[in-house]
Amino acid sequence: MSVADGTLPRVSSYPPSSPAQPTTLRQRLAGLRGPAVPPRPLDARALAALAANPGCGRRALLDGAGVDKTALASALGSPASFGQSQFAIVRGNSFEAKVKGDGGAELLRLVHAHLAPADEPPGSPGAGARVPDLTAAGPEGRAARTALALREATAAGRDSGAWTLLDHPMLALEVAGSPAYLEPDAVVVHPDGRWTVVEIKSFPMIDGAADAAKVGAAARQAAVYVLALEKTAAKLPGAEVGHTVLLVCPKDFSNLPTASPVDIRRERSVTRRQLERLTRVEELAAALPEGLSFDPATRTAEELALAVSAVDAAYAPECLAACELAFHCRDRARTAGQVTTLGRSVRGELGALTTVEAALAAAAGAGCAEDPTAAALHRAARLRAEALELAAARPPHLVPETPACPC
Repeated sequence: MSVADGTLPRVSSYPPSSPAQPTTLRQRLAGLRGPAVPPRPLDARALAALAANPGCGRRALLDGAGVDKTALASALGSPASFGQSQFAIVRGNSFEAKVKGDGGAELLRLVHAHLAPADEPPGSPGAGARVPDLTAAGPEGRAARTALALREATAAGRDSGAWTLLDHPMLALEVAGSPAYLEPDAVVVHPDGRWTVVEIKSFPMIDGAADAAKVGAAARQAAVYVLALEKTAAKLPGAEVGHTVLLVCPKDFSNLPTASPVDIRRERSVTRRQLERLTRVEELAAALPEGLSFDPATRTAEELALAVSAVDAAYAPECLAACELAFHCRDRARTAGQVTTLGRSVRGELGALTTVEAALAAAAGAGCAEDPTAAALHRAARLRAEALELAAARPPHLVPETPACPC
């Protein structure tokens, strides 16, 4: 009815409907890990492992969403069994406290001796060396406070030749569209404006050398810190990030600190290239069905297994030492007969043959004749069979005897 008819139009008591608001990336990631679950922050170890396997969308998504992979692996029935023992953690913390004692005098002495012997040596914290307070609320606040401290330290070095030690600074780095907050052991600002990352490890340095595998892991971790520092240094005139980090370890079998410079230019270049190749988190999340969640508190083991399988993984045996979901991914890869379980080198050699069944078929001559990998496998299988036939046909007196064990 209209007003002209002497009646009033009907008015609804409900507010006008509005179009549905788009889900933001933050809300989407919160739904993946569980709305009540706080995000697990990324650290340098995780980023170094992620950069070592950039093709794994599963790890990129779970780390980007802040999912607790340890709890997820336990709920899936494949708990992770790696990581430092409590004794190693306590020993590491004790050694780090010793290195940084007395206002970081020993640490600064090591930096000066190994990386800047021509500069004026740093004095006590009150005379020639500064140790600023970096406390702030939340990781964002600490990262902002660290950036301000780096700016002040660079200016102080140029003006008065002072050294500055930043104890556990907070650095920000965007990875695959998701912010990561990193906390190196220490960063030293030289009087000339150069910034040096210091890694303090509890494994020993015997006769001036440490375990190569552990040094390599420390170098990859330090490369992540250097990349984050370069983002800040690009905004400060006169600042420069050194590509030689200082590795501080116990000397021989004592608790006395010693140090060795480590050139991480190669690790930095590789890590930067690999991190840039990572698929952005929003692209991975957009490909998942609505309602999918990795929250062990609200999903059964079967539901979690389906959710995890919805994201492609790139398993390799090296994952066993770097990822909490490695045992689950290994079981699935073995079930599917994937050649990735044999290692990256084998996977690279087999080319388009992605399963063990396909590789065995190619060796038996059932592969594609135009595939050079299949042809090479078939030829290798024929040569092996011929060698075994010749060995079986050789007279027994010509077969060399196995020498007896001297013990």
